Amino acid sequence: MALKVELRPHERIIVGNCVITNTDQRARLLIDGENVPILRERDILTPETANTPAKLVYLAVQLMYISPDPQTQHGTYFNLVRDIVTAVPSSWPIIENINNHILSGDLYRALKEARKLIAYEEKLRSHLATQAGDVSSAA
Repeated sequence: MALKVELRPHERIIVGNCVITNTDQRARLLIDGENVPILRERDILTPETANTPAKLVYLAVQLMYISPDPQTQHGTYFNLVRDIVTAVPSSWPIIENINNHILSGDLYRALKEARKLIAYEEKLRSHLATQAGDVSSAA
């Protein structure tokens, strides 16, 4: 099945192992092919933007997704998730879903689950920041 993608001016997209940059006008693409990794710019993390543990997990899964040999990232990924589960055991259900998708070879769905891990991490950070604010105002 073909994928329709609309790119804003100067937006980038990864198709396979190529980065495509749009010109100064909107463009519509019809991408037809099987098992070709496709990532829009808004879904791409770089080592510079992967600045939290959950984002590092996403980056590792992203690298698996676009790599011709995803197993090269498995060691990094499993070390990262081990550290997260040790620090935040409540993250295990999300990690388990990511793991299941990776082991079944569905790396796109693993990426979607990794987004949920980032959202969960942000929720926990927000909750901790709120608690810290409550403690400091009570003092």
